[in-house]
Amino acid sequence: MRRTTRYRVDGANSLWHVYKTVPFVKVVKNFAVIQLARYTPFLGMKNWMYKNFLRMEIGKETSFALMVMLDVMFPEKISVGRNTVIGYNTTILAHEYLIKEYRLGDVEIGSEVMIGANTTILPGIKIGDGAIVSAGTLVHKDVPAGAFVGGNPMKVIYTKEELADRWKDDEIYGSNQ
Repeated sequence: MRRTTRYRVDGANSLWHVYKTVPFVKVVKNFAVIQLARYTPFLGMKNWMYKNFLRMEIGKETSFALMVMLDVMFPEKISVGRNTVIGYNTTILAHEYLIKEYRLGDVEIGSEVMIGANTTILPGIKIGDGAIVSAGTLVHKDVPAGAFVGGNPMKVIYTKEELADRWKDDEIYGSNQ
């Protein structure tokens, strides 16, 4: 289940109210930092920029691949644990503007998580430690620790226990099967 806070709006759709919800200058600064970081090949520099300019919590040795798109409005609502890989062109959202309301929610990505390329993570999501998210997945609900998930809509492909059994079998029979 996604943990978001809902804010009703009257009149025009909520995106028309955007600068009542977040300062214009903040959006411009965030946009510039995110765009610069998207093309920066230096992982340490990206993390430094995200921590210092966007106020994100990022663990040591976490890697954001080329073209990762963070939430421009509320990047401070995104936290990532240590030694995690965020794949190429992944989008991480902490807000969503709808017709009659907008929603905000923290995104918590654990440690030792692998997120495949072209994944979209919606607001209010928690991805547990050691989880694997397949490329191209729409993460619309929480991901249990150690699980392997994928698809649109996202489904659990293997639980932590099933994945451990598969890896144990690979060690016994060799990985070329």
